[in-house]
Amino acid sequence: MKNPITYLMSVLLVVLPILSSSASAADPEKDEDRLRNSGTVLKEILDVPDDIPQDLLDKADCVVVFPSVLKAAFIVGGSYGRGAMSCRRGQDFRGSWGAPTMMALEGGSFGFQIGGEATDFVLLVMNERGASGILSSKVKLGADASVAAGPVGRTASAETDATLRADILSYSRARGAFVGVALEGSTIRPDNGANKQIYGQEVPARQIVLSGHVAAPLSAQRLISTLDSRTPRRKS
Repeated sequence: MKNPITYLMSVLLVVLPILSSSASAADPEKDEDRLRNSGTVLKEILDVPDDIPQDLLDKADCVVVFPSVLKAAFIVGGSYGRGAMSCRRGQDFRGSWGAPTMMALEGGSFGFQIGGEATDFVLLVMNERGASGILSSKVKLGADASVAAGPVGRTASAETDATLRADILSYSRARGAFVGVALEGSTIRPDNGANKQIYGQEVPARQIVLSGHVAAPLSAQRLISTLDSRTPRRKS
C-alpha cells in the first residue's frame, strides 16, 4: 500500500492541472485574462520602489510573470499557476521585446502544513542557457546554482555570487510584501494549450518567442509596453 503522504501528493498534483485545464477549455477568455494580468502584475511590481534592481532587469534575456500562483497546503503542499514569458528579439537578445508564450508552473512539497495564499512571481532569465531550457522542456527549479532568489533593493548588485551563477532569478510578491524566493521543487514549462487559444493555431513556444515573426496579441500590450519602457535594450 502506498504511503498516505505520497498518495495525497500524487492526487494533488494530478487533480489541480485537470481542473484548471477543464476550466480553460470551458472559457477561452481566461487565457487572454491571464496574459493581461501578467502585464498588470509586472507593471505594479516594477513601479514599487526598491524592487527588482534595474541593472539585473537590463541584463535579462527574458522575463516570466506568474500572477496569483495558488499555494494550497494541508499536510501535503502544492502550487499551481499560469502566466507568460517574453524575450528580447534579435541576435544575442539585443532587440525589443517580442510576442509572449504562455507558461505553466506546478510544484509540490512534503511536510506538516496547513493554509494557503496567492503569490505573484516574476522570473528573470539571465542567459541563453536558461531561455533554451525553459522553451525546450519542463524545467525543475531546484536549490542549485541555476536558480536563485533575486537580490532586492536599489543597492543590490548584479555582481553577487548568486546572480553571476544563476540562469534564472526569482522574485515574489505576497500580501503586500516583496521578497526574493527560490521556487524549490516547482517546474515551469510552455503552456501549449493556452498558446493555441491565444494565437489561434498550434505554434511552438520557441517559434513564438525567438522567431521575431509572430505578432503579439492585444492582450499582451501592457506586458510588452512595460518591458519596452523599463528596459528597452539589453545591457552587457
